[in-house]
Amino acid sequence: MEEYMIKKTILFLLVLLLIVGCKNPNQKDKKGGPNVKSTDNVETIFAVNTTKVVKGEINDYLELNGDIKTKREVAVYPDTMGKLITLNVRVGQYVQKGDVIAEVDPSKPGMEYQASPVKAAISGTITEVPAQIGATVTLQSPIVKIGVLYDVDIVSYVAEKYISKIKIGLPVFIKLEAYPEVTFKGYLSEISPVIDPQSRMLEIKISLNERDTRVKPGMFAKLKIVTEKKTNIVKIPDECIVKRYGEFFVFVIKDNTTDSTTDSVEKRKITSGIQIDNKIEIVQGLSAKEEVVIRGQTLLEDKTKVKIVDRIEPLSVKDNIE
Repeated sequence: MEEYMIKKTILFLLVLLLIVGCKNPNQKDKKGGPNVKSTDNVETIFAVNTTKVVKGEINDYLELNGDIKTKREVAVYPDTMGKLITLNVRVGQYVQKGDVIAEVDPSKPGMEYQASPVKAAISGTITEVPAQIGATVTLQSPIVKIGVLYDVDIVSYVAEKYISKIKIGLPVFIKLEAYPEVTFKGYLSEISPVIDPQSRMLEIKISLNERDTRVKPGMFAKLKIVTEKKTNIVKIPDECIVKRYGEFFVFVIKDNTTDSTTDSVEKRKITSGIQIDNKIEIVQGLSAKEEVVIRGQTLLEDKTKVKIVDRIEPLSVKDNIE
């Protein structure tokens, strides 16, 4: 019986070897069969948006806030101590230098004196009246404040790290909340010689190019101080730039494919200059009118094939920051 089982096993193995040996050597399994299309040699084409390189101008600027103040404002004090018996002015009233604006009675119990007049020290508008009739005033008590409202400055503060960028005469664009559609123009007229040791800020003053009655003391102003203006430079939107391993690149469209529906790209290293408001100056690496990828460049490499699905409007030649 045991001998019979051995013979049966040997016979089964011989039949199995015969079947395997008769298999067609050209036949492939389903995974690699001739009817299955291989994707190993299919080239990936990326969809991208592009824009043109522009030659024009670019402005670098500091954006600050400021307060409008009169250039000249004086507090008027009495010449003697006593009771304030008359007050002839109100806030907003215009006075001439030498006008009597109040009177102080210096009399004491048992002694009567003539009232002492308080006169305007300068011509201008009453901006504040801190004193009240009937109150006792001293030589240190201001009766009124007088300001020259048509002659104003805008006071602002610059952080220490930006001090090297500013100088007297720089142009300034001014926006007021009261007139959001109007841009007032001025210039940097004064720079403090010292930095505040507490805030590490430097006080500056801006003057208007032309006097304007709409600009009033106490208003809040938004400022753009133009620190540098360049013309005839190459610029592109900053979203075109790709940073890899500490270097900056753009992908330039090259029409060097046989397929009219696709293009290839050139990976090009660039050197940049001023970068502000989503614009960037290209110092080296690009020329005007070249076409660069603005969207879809994340996975691109040199000579990658692309299909342009949209061309984005290029930057304006003029750089209007008003």
